[in-house]
Amino acid sequence: MATQDTQDSAAPQAEAADRPSIAFRSAYDQGFARVAAVTLPVVPGDPGENAAAIIDRARALGEDGVCLAAFPELCLTGYAIDDLLHADVLLDEALAAIETIRAASEDFLPAIVIGAPIRVGNRLFNCAVVIAGGAVRGVAPKSYLPTYREFYEARHFAAGDAPEADQRRARLRGVRGPGGPGGAGTADATVPFGPHLLFDVADVPGLTFHVEVCEDMWVPVPPSSVAALAGATVLLNISSSPITVGRAEDRHLLARASSARGLAAYVYAAAGQGESSTDLAWDGQTMIYENGELLGSSERFPDGPRATIADVDIEGMRAERLRQGTFEDNARTLARAAGGAHAPGPASFANPRAFERIEIPAADLRAPRTDIGLRRRVDRFPFVPDDPARLAQDCYEAYSIQVEALIQRLRAIGNPRIVIGVSGGLDSTQALIVAARAMDRLGRPRSDILAYTMPGFATSATTRRNAEDLAVGLGCSFSELDIRPTATQMLTEMGHPYGRGERGPEVYDVTFENVQAGLRTDFLFRIANARGGIVLGTGDLSELALGWCTFGVGDHMAHYGVNAGIPKTLIQHLIRWVVAERIFDDAVGRTLLSILDTEISPELVPGSQDEPMQSTQSRIGPYALQDFTLWHVLRRGSRPSRIAFLAEKAWSNASEGDWPQGLPEADRVAYALPEIRRWELLFLKRFFANQFKRSTLPNGPKVVAGGSLSPRGDWRMPSDASGAAWIAELERNVPQS
Repeated sequence: MATQDTQDSAAPQAEAADRPSIAFRSAYDQGFARVAAVTLPVVPGDPGENAAAIIDRARALGEDGVCLAAFPELCLTGYAIDDLLHADVLLDEALAAIETIRAASEDFLPAIVIGAPIRVGNRLFNCAVVIAGGAVRGVAPKSYLPTYREFYEARHFAAGDAPEADQRRARLRGVRGPGGPGGAGTADATVPFGPHLLFDVADVPGLTFHVEVCEDMWVPVPPSSVAALAGATVLLNISSSPITVGRAEDRHLLARASSARGLAAYVYAAAGQGESSTDLAWDGQTMIYENGELLGSSERFPDGPRATIADVDIEGMRAERLRQGTFEDNARTLARAAGGAHAPGPASFANPRAFERIEIPAADLRAPRTDIGLRRRVDRFPFVPDDPARLAQDCYEAYSIQVEALIQRLRAIGNPRIVIGVSGGLDSTQALIVAARAMDRLGRPRSDILAYTMPGFATSATTRRNAEDLAVGLGCSFSELDIRPTATQMLTEMGHPYGRGERGPEVYDVTFENVQAGLRTDFLFRIANARGGIVLGTGDLSELALGWCTFGVGDHMAHYGVNAGIPKTLIQHLIRWVVAERIFDDAVGRTLLSILDTEISPELVPGSQDEPMQSTQSRIGPYALQDFTLWHVLRRGSRPSRIAFLAEKAWSNASEGDWPQGLPEADRVAYALPEIRRWELLFLKRFFANQFKRSTLPNGPKVVAGGSLSPRGDWRMPSDASGAAWIAELERNVPQS
């Protein structure tokens, strides 16, 4: 495998003096927002006492950097108080408590969402009240009222689509307003009212939240789903939800599904301690999901207040929506089906265009731009799960995808033989064990795999032995083809110093390397012509990203690239999984383990006293870091500085966090920010400079959800695109120390 076929990217870097810089270690500047789902003991029928508890928790959350917090349904009064909900005393006290919280909110950070009964006209609504920066910003009534089994809410409340809800405004007696008529300084605020409210936090770009109440999550088309299509990135559900056996799991299922479908964060807070146990019980469950992934959950049945706090990835969710075009298509379809209704009424429930957007100004909610850490798990290996069961499942699927793809290609072209070069390295090993399994599935002898080892000027005895042991152990037709005489003749004919007998580091240039890599591939193609076969490519996704392959007649080319969708960090786990599953016999398993213990090297340059073996990772960076960058580029299109921020969180301390099962202790290392910055800079330069190789990529299957680099699939870009803007962003915003 040669390495230097690159086009220099020497374009001048764009002027960046007038571009805003970021506080590198600020989670908010890096596109995250800290949110909380809170449960706390409630005193039934005592809004004043409950308001004091809410204020205490809100202050503490603000000191922790939280900008948005959800409290349970009817937490101001208690949920299970039945006909007391119609008592004027309680309703008046609830409004007084809201005013108390509103006044206190001038001095604490987060926007908070609390549950309270609100009277509008002659009807009572079960509401979520949004308070931020000294003002009630809006009131969202519960859309769907359960009146089955233990629930009897229609006795007390009107649903969110009742005629009174169509007014879009609610007058709150004794509560000071946010401005305008009935505004700040006067009582009886008139505030936005209805289930169609979206709240934009001006100081946190992209943070738009929507609130629904308990049962709203359980219907086939939740209001939050339409709100997500309307632009909400954070969906909150304030709930009471009494606990019965199995219900907690159902809540997880629904919250996860809502977050996954909505490409959003889903923040769920349920009632707990203090609610009446006359007929029911309560567990105080809280959780936060993001795009179908659980970011955190709290202890259930707690004694005292609890909160799940997480930094949700606003920038990442917006990136997912941008790439998934059907998301906006769905919004347009629903708006059209609703008749374009912007006015209040039942049709507007399903219309993303009918939502009212309410801005919470930056002056009223200013998130901290300091280093508050990052409250979420960042995977060191985005392509490799830490959970052993999930890793085994991923390995099974990845290996099966490769095998099935190769079987289909062989069947489609007349079942030719397979010609493959085996080096004793990871990539050719993975391709060979895929080919062997494909032959088994086709009912063909493995001897139809023609495996060639082609030693060059730097091939080690270890890799040469492993290559033969593996090919022979699998029952392939094995041959050795020494390329050194032909390579020497070619170098001589070219007038290269090595051909004249000169030796030394300065002679081992890109030509010296690529003559070997090119000859190997040339031989394989001609052998395939002669033997009725196809050349099976061995290069992987990570090498394609970095351009670590010889263009054209080199390891860049094959008849079919079975590894093209597999990143380097996953390959070792695939091989380890094959051994654990005993897909091949024990002797082959031992050889595979020996290969896993071998240094990654192209073995094209003879060793020296300073560098006994040519090391790939010393040249192009640790694959762990480069695959980390690759995932965030392919999956999210992330800014370079943001990738560096996340890499530092993932890699700065080897003793913290989870590691994939089976990863050797020697690979469980830490990287400091200067190393991260250095290797990401190299990644960007090589990634842009080597698109021309990816533009002419052979066929090969996409394997991982993180993406592929096929010009016919996941990734399309011009070969002459400049990476100057990306490099400038990294250099501008990532400190060197």
